[in-house]
Amino acid sequence: MQHRRIQGTPVAVTELGFGASVIGNLYRVTPAQDASAAVDAAWEAGIRYFDTAPHYGLGLSERRLGAALRDRPRDEYVVSSKVGRLLVPNERPQGMDSEGFVVRDDLRRQWDFSRDGVLRSIDDTRERTGLDRLDIVYLHDPDDHWRQAAEEAMPALAELRDQGVIGAIGAGMNQSAMLARFLRETAADVVMLAGRYTLLDQSALDDVLPAAQEHGKSVVAVGVFNSGLLSRDRPAEGMKYDYEDASPALVRRARDIAEVCEWHGTTLPAAAIAFASTHPAVVNVTLGMRTTRQVIRNMELHGRHIPEALWDDLRTQGLIRADVPEGHTGRTESRCL
Repeated sequence: MQHRRIQGTPVAVTELGFGASVIGNLYRVTPAQDASAAVDAAWEAGIRYFDTAPHYGLGLSERRLGAALRDRPRDEYVVSSKVGRLLVPNERPQGMDSEGFVVRDDLRRQWDFSRDGVLRSIDDTRERTGLDRLDIVYLHDPDDHWRQAAEEAMPALAELRDQGVIGAIGAGMNQSAMLARFLRETAADVVMLAGRYTLLDQSALDDVLPAAQEHGKSVVAVGVFNSGLLSRDRPAEGMKYDYEDASPALVRRARDIAEVCEWHGTTLPAAAIAFASTHPAVVNVTLGMRTTRQVIRNMELHGRHIPEALWDDLRTQGLIRADVPEGHTGRTESRCL
């Protein structure tokens, strides 16, 4: 699998990444052996970029990912985690976490984008994962914390990057406008863009993607299935779009896109994975992978040939924006740190 370098940094990531939120028991329990087997399958498939966060299962994702990678050659893979939510003792536990993860709530999340909070969060993550370092660190969902995130957290990360402690720094969010500000106004190298450059939403063309190109920075794309609506060959009523039930209009549009995909000999989920990489600023697409079966399916979808004419037809029919750039090749392989 090709590696693509995050511009201006020594960090190179495989073009497909392993999203570890689901092995933190997102929405349902994932047995420990399934989580470990999924990481092993991703490794065997050539994936060398793994993303996690303290938020995911109140540290469970970080612990599981670290355990699964611990005996792998450290210089052969890249791990990213996030800061902004410290895990602290929960004074009033109710039994189970209330933020989507099926774990006990002995801990709670505490927003903190201060310099001390950033340093503590990184130390805590290293302890949970057992890893000697983090290659990429993102500010996690700083939507309501711009000032502290930009003025305290990002400079703290930049200092660690400049000291060689971290390879690359950035922010990850479900919106694109503030990510564009991070690229334009701070020392961020890369942003993790969730759901805003997909077959159903190309709003990132208005802000974060041109900002990345203008400033020589990079984008990691996540949420390319828009919470599920683009994950099946034939979208159906009741499927999710951005964590809510998709509207009938969105379901119809997804079905129209699926029909064009079929006409070109491919499928909607395969095209959804490939689509984000049509933009030259995008260096990686990361997908959540809970089981070996999901890894195998995602690798099969990722490996399918997507004809360039598909994007042309989708533009012509008004199913994607006319300013979606043409597909590109020519990225060179780089050795992963």
